[in-house]
Parts: sequence; C-alpha cells; structure tokens
Amino acid sequence: MAASAGPEIERLIGLLSKLPGLGPRSARRAALALLKRRDQLLLPLSDALSEAGARVKTCSVCGSLDTQDPCAICAEPSRDGTLICVVEEVGALWAMERAAAFRGRYHVLGGLLSALDGVGPEALRVGSLVDRASQQGVREVILALPATVDGQTTAHYLADRLAGCDVSVTMLARGVPVGGDLDWLDDGTIAQAMRARRPA
Repeated sequence: MAASAGPEIERLIGLLSKLPGLGPRSARRAALALLKRRDQLLLPLSDALSEAGARVKTCSVCGSLDTQDPCAICAEPSRDGTLICVVEEVGALWAMERAAAFRGRYHVLGGLLSALDGVGPEALRVGSLVDRASQQGVREVILALPATVDGQTTAHYLADRLAGCDVSVTMLARGVPVGGDLDWLDDGTIAQAMRARRPA
C-alpha cells in the first residue's frame, strides 16, 4: 500500500479487499474510483450501506434477506406452498428468481456440509427444513445445491434427514447447458448428462 495514503484510505481499501472477488489491487482501484466520484458514488453508496445495515433482516421462515419478516417471497400468497426449493445461500435464491422458472417457496441452508472446514449439520438450517417439510401440504423438496463434493454430500445428508417426512425429494438435473457445445464441456458434465438423459 502506498505510504502517501492516509489511514482513512487504507481502512477503505482494507475493507473493500475483504469483499469476494476483490483483492488488494482491485480494492485500491475501487477505492480510488469511489473517492474521485465522491458525490456520484461514494456518498450514495455510504447511504445505501447504512440503510441496508439498519433495515435488512433475515427471514425467520426461509432464511432469505429482506426488509420485512417474513420476506416478500414467503408472504406472497400466489406462491405454491407445496414446493420447497433448498439453496445454499441467498445468491442462489436470487439466481433462481432471475430464471423465473420456480414459483414455490425457498429454504436457504446458510452453507454446505464440509468436513475440511468443520461445517456440520448444526451450523446449517437443517432442523428448520425438516420442520417445514413435515408440515401438512408440503409435497416436494427440491435440492438445488452445487454440483460439488460438498454440495453432493449435503444433498445426500438432506435426503436421509427428509426420508421420514411424507415428501418427494428431488434434485436439479445436471448436464449439457443450453447453448453448450460438447467439445467445450468437461468429462464429468458429459457423463452426468448421459446418465440423466430423457426421451426426446
């Protein structure tokens, strides 16, 4: 870090560098851009961060983030309450909503099981998921978890935990993406797509 940067600038750079995808160099560039455009960027961002910090809360039902509790999705009466889609984090929920392919309700786990990172079931929102799945009227729990080792481990664990509930447990299909060219796909994706093939 440049010696000419004051402690306030160093603190700003240090905080920005803790954001995902921003290392020290990117954080310096972002800090400089914010400081150069103080009125257009820095002050409105400061106000937005302060307001979000004061008003945004975690939904007591699904674990999403919103300014109301229950969140807008849980409170929306047109949503299909018989379907619960389980996602790792709120970002995955937002991705599902962007796709506009699901009109049920969500459950945010808050992470994935990971023996290496010391994340066990007690650190996730597993108990509340089982409670919700046990409610009358819920017929399907969709596991929309990453196709990683931790994601698959978590999916298998959840399927075992939900076995006592009277619900169907399904997983998102895996395979060739829309617009995907087989020559560019990895072997695992091609193998999974072959196993999950369906009638044309």
